[in-house]
Amino acid sequence: MQQPFDITIGEIDYAIFPEGIDTYVVFKDGKEYRHILKDTESQWLTLDPETALPLFGEDEEVNAIGKEIIAYVPEDEDEDDDEAHDEEDGL
Repeated sequence: MQQPFDITIGEIDYAIFPEGIDTYVVFKDGKEYRHILKDTESQWLTLDPETALPLFGEDEEVNAIGKEIIAYVPEDEDEDDDEAHDEEDGL
């Protein structure tokens, strides 16, 4: 599963926590902000906090967050770990 990561849109920082396939919990200003679900590449939906059902409707902020989620490329920490082990092994 993908690890949590941070994105910035304008001057706002968001913490993104993957929750399942195409489902994310978004934190804003250190507080849980929204649960979002990928509908299409450019359309994202907010999930109702009580029922977890998608709320249909255009939301530019949610779509911008989704666009950044798609664009996010995780840092490859495993590669760094492999290099450290190779150095320890004298390779």
